[in-house]
Amino acid sequence: MSFLLRRARCSRARITRRYATVAAEVLKPSAFGQPLFQSHPHLVRDAELTPGFTAQEYETRRRNLMDSLPDSSIVVAVAGVVKYMSGQIFYKFRQASDFWYLTGFDEPNAAVILEKTSTSRGYRMTLFSAGKDSAKEKWDGARTGLNEAAAIFRADDARSIDHFASHLRSVLSIYSNVFVDVPPSHAPKPAKSSRFSSKAILNYLSPPLTPRTEYDSVVDALSSSARKPLSPKIAQLRAIKSEAELRVMRQAADISGRAHAKTMRFARPGLSEAALAAHFEYLCSLAGSQRPAYVPVVASGANALIIHYTSNNHLTRENEVLLMDAGCEYNGYASDITRSFPVSGTFTPPQRALYAAVLSAQKALVALCTEAAGLGVHAIHAQACALLRAELRQVGLDVQRDDLERVLFPHYVAHQIGLDLHESTHLDRSARLKAGMVITIEPGKPLPLSQRSIFFQLSLSAGIYVPPSPSFPKHFHNIGIRIEDEVVVGKEHPVVLSVAAPKEIADVEGACQGLLGLEAF
Repeated sequence: MSFLLRRARCSRARITRRYATVAAEVLKPSAFGQPLFQSHPHLVRDAELTPGFTAQEYETRRRNLMDSLPDSSIVVAVAGVVKYMSGQIFYKFRQASDFWYLTGFDEPNAAVILEKTSTSRGYRMTLFSAGKDSAKEKWDGARTGLNEAAAIFRADDARSIDHFASHLRSVLSIYSNVFVDVPPSHAPKPAKSSRFSSKAILNYLSPPLTPRTEYDSVVDALSSSARKPLSPKIAQLRAIKSEAELRVMRQAADISGRAHAKTMRFARPGLSEAALAAHFEYLCSLAGSQRPAYVPVVASGANALIIHYTSNNHLTRENEVLLMDAGCEYNGYASDITRSFPVSGTFTPPQRALYAAVLSAQKALVALCTEAAGLGVHAIHAQACALLRAELRQVGLDVQRDDLERVLFPHYVAHQIGLDLHESTHLDRSARLKAGMVITIEPGKPLPLSQRSIFFQLSLSAGIYVPPSPSFPKHFHNIGIRIEDEVVVGKEHPVVLSVAAPKEIADVEGACQGLLGLEAF
């Protein structure tokens, strides 16, 4: 038995023993509305507030936000809402990212108000939530009590969400700057007035019996010139990852990368794309992922020419390349990895040539993801186009500029990643990358995370998609290749998170043929 296999079995045995131990120590059902150490010690460690993060991590985020705001500022952030598939059939709840970033509180029907103060803490925090309700908890599960919420999440005060409107009205007049966002699911059309935007916030949270005069006074206050968008301020903080965030993101990337490797081994001609998607998601769930980070793309053959192919309803065929863009979400953080591999286990010569061209370009791009390089994402995209054009010329695809960016490589090269798959719409693509950013890109040699002090993470991908056009050599027709990884921007060296997913030609074919010892994963 190999060393890796023995280690994997011993690790599973330790986990099993730990689960058996903690199962006898905790009470079911939980008394809290989310996993905490007291109720889920197999998920949350003693010093943690949420899996992977201490209460101090959230305290630091709030303090950094409030320090960045002018005096006489107040922040209003609201939780996500339960979404429904049809009728009363709901989806699994997923917390709003900015609210989660600031609080770690994972229940719907909640809000937080942060008031900038001159105290040593720098702010006052009031948390609003549904609180305990035995009748509703009988149907929907436990909620965290208000007193417990205040203590656990370090709020100065915790109140029922029914009091949100009245409390907000009482404090709005005190402050000159009100930082708040309209919840996305209730965002107005551009033609609507700011007054309607403000109503959306109260419609989103306040009880239906709120007195009309109180309701109108809050709407008027939020409609004033004092109101400013909150999300750009939080986006600046979320762009730079902490050590704890990077550890969780590495775990998410490891789970997804290993699932990619094992799905390569699982694939064979005649299997459905849906089966491969299900296999990937099963492996991620088994490893602890809470949900997919996005709808996976499992595109065989010519389907890979569709950038966002998510139907996943064809059968794979002999000698096709399968493009799989899939990643899990783990403890709130997304992963985003794309791999292209031969369904039959070995690339054909044209597939190998095209894959090598994309891979070579990606290896050159990753070296640019440093602060020292002085480039922004837009400049890296320009470099990607130049590199791909040069690599394609080497394999007999001498394309014009318009053909490359309009047909063969139609998507952008990078995006930020973190709590959200696309971390922020506020990223300036022309601004130079800073150490601590994370993008998806082809990895180079990884460095230990301890060598970085701050982290910026992006997701970058390069690909070539050859349509059946007489403009291109016939042996390349209907081949789509995309390779995407997550990279932490360093001062002088990038750090690659998604190294667990095979990418070199020999490794990809080895994974497909079962030669990489995948049982150790």
